Amino acid sequence: MELIIKKAGMLTSVQDLGRWGYQSSGVPVAGAMDLPALRIGNALLGNPEDAAALEVTLLGPEIEIRGEGAAIFAGAELGFSVNGRGIGSWRAVVLRDGDVISFSGAKGAGCRGCLCFAGGVDVPVVMNSRSTYMRAKIGGMEGRALKSGDLLQVGTPAPLWKRLDGLRLPEELNPALPPDAPLALTVGLQEDAFTEEGKKTLFESEYLISAESDRMGCRLDGPKVGHTEKGADIVSDGIPLGAVQIPGHGMPIIMLADRQTTGGYTKAGVLTPLSIEALVQKMPGMKVRFRRAETEEGVRELRKIAESVRRAKELRLSYISRSAAPLSGRFKLTLEGKTYEINCEEI
Repeated sequence: MELIIKKAGMLTSVQDLGRWGYQSSGVPVAGAMDLPALRIGNALLGNPEDAAALEVTLLGPEIEIRGEGAAIFAGAELGFSVNGRGIGSWRAVVLRDGDVISFSGAKGAGCRGCLCFAGGVDVPVVMNSRSTYMRAKIGGMEGRALKSGDLLQVGTPAPLWKRLDGLRLPEELNPALPPDAPLALTVGLQEDAFTEEGKKTLFESEYLISAESDRMGCRLDGPKVGHTEKGADIVSDGIPLGAVQIPGHGMPIIMLADRQTTGGYTKAGVLTPLSIEALVQKMPGMKVRFRRAETEEGVRELRKIAESVRRAKELRLSYISRSAAPLSGRFKLTLEGKTYEINCEEI
């Protein structure tokens, strides 16, 4: 199947789970902003969890389908439609030659999602990933966001993809946090770089997401977080996904998918996986708060995401089995030169 990009949308790019293993050489990970959504969307289609998809931001693209295949939009409700018929998020749809995918815009909380296709988006692999890192023009479609006129290939889908039409993810399998939940922050080794008053400010204040936020980091505006006499500068060290970096100006910056590999500012801690997912669905001007979390909470969230992926895979297998024609009747089976007659009845 091929994807003809008629309209590119606000910011649409090819992303997978990221370009891991090259940070020591200064190459950022990149990858999808909403990693659980990508993993679950791929699982529902029978793809590997790290298959590439189209990351859609707020105003989605218009895409003409050449050939046949299946797709699902995993993430926020952005008005995913096929030929003008609303499909919505977390529901698989079988696509026919000439079908047109479009998005009518955000319908509620959230601004991002992954448009997954059975077989995955097939662009060249660069350093073991198909993800787009636009700052360095690496990966994806020529290292950039999609534009009108682009043509993308889709890989070979898993068997029985035609039976996926209508498959939905039950609400209980979506691990996303409530949109107004405080962001859970696990404090780290640099906690002593902040004054007691500064830490109290961080956990008791409300912050606004700045318009300067992007895929690299989410900048927050609000009360200043004070440092001790040690100051805000440290010897540069690695920056994990979700790190809350606080430079000398005292405003938190939460590091996201396109984050740099190392940094020399103090970090108050790291967000838990589901708090990262909640944050990337927020838009500039929205409010966030922080709360303290223990390491075990992050571990539990990782297990919850993994369980949702596992159950999504089981749901797909169950669905395509139920969608099949009844397996009954008489059959002949030849094995090692001998022919056997079989009576089969589905019960």
